[in-house]
Amino acid sequence: MTRARRLAITLRDLRDAADSLPDAVVLLDEAWRVRWFNQAAETLLGLRRGHDRGVVLSDRLHGSELAAWLRSGARVPLHDIPAPGRPGDHLDVSLQPFGRRQRMLLARDISPLTRLEQIRRDFVANVSHELRTPLTVIHGYLELLDPEDVPTLAPVLAEMRAQSKRMGQIVEDLLTLSRLETQEHVIDERVPMAAMLATMRKEAEALSQGRHRIALETETDCDLLGSPRDLHSALSNLVSNAVRYTPSGGSIVIRWRRMPEGAVYSVSDTGYGIPAGHLSRLTERFYRVSSSRSRETGGTGLGLSIVKHVLNLHQARLSVESTPGKGSTFACHFGAERLLPPESGATDPTPG
Repeated sequence: MTRARRLAITLRDLRDAADSLPDAVVLLDEAWRVRWFNQAAETLLGLRRGHDRGVVLSDRLHGSELAAWLRSGARVPLHDIPAPGRPGDHLDVSLQPFGRRQRMLLARDISPLTRLEQIRRDFVANVSHELRTPLTVIHGYLELLDPEDVPTLAPVLAEMRAQSKRMGQIVEDLLTLSRLETQEHVIDERVPMAAMLATMRKEAEALSQGRHRIALETETDCDLLGSPRDLHSALSNLVSNAVRYTPSGGSIVIRWRRMPEGAVYSVSDTGYGIPAGHLSRLTERFYRVSSSRSRETGGTGLGLSIVKHVLNLHQARLSVESTPGKGSTFACHFGAERLLPPESGATDPTPG
């Protein structure tokens, strides 16, 4: 067998193998023109053999999220976008450079995973709704029972009330998460930060009941554009976590400051701190650094998940810095597009 024939057979085998892949593969030249693609690219991207070779891929997919991503340079992978060739399905897409300024586009069909995730969300939402009514009834009857009538059962009733209240809070947090996960955007309103920060401080003082030093530092008077309810939920979660996980006598500082890229709301504490190995998982549902400590403080394990989803809806991000034994700083970074100049007549709360 000649060398040319062996090369031809090898090339055919490679093409057959690529055609058998469930993922779309598209080879692009240095001008982003289509050189070759496999059968999955026909199905998922809508490309046609004998017609689309040599065309600029972003032009061929004009009007799709994938085309906009390609025109922007495709520097980071694209997640969960509609499949141009199969409406209703979703793709994860990445671009890999190879050879002499050539590129390979890979698109994976994640529709089964998307459907499973939707089933999970529906299940959590439905179960949470179903649990809300019986828990409300149980909590109501427990409130009617007077421990003074049966002194021997007083500790039991107190524990039952506490656990009933905690279960109710878990259900409410699950419902909030389910709502946030299905939202694609928020209805933007002006969020007056002076009033919001004053509320955060009052909530911290009420939860602390004098056990901590609470300070508010305001370095900018700009407001935010977003959902007042959702932002209050996220910012309040950070404050309540700081109070819960800071021993008596510690200090908590709430800050609102302007940065070159936008503005940052942060909550710093002198609490227990978090080992570095746990930081990347803090926003997972029910993830706990210390299960016993979380039970003692009454947390649901869902607060930081709520924070993450609220910030995602506001194109913002959460960062965490922590040193075990010294404390933590949780910061919400908002882009400049979310900032508004203060309304005339608005005043900042007095820093303290």
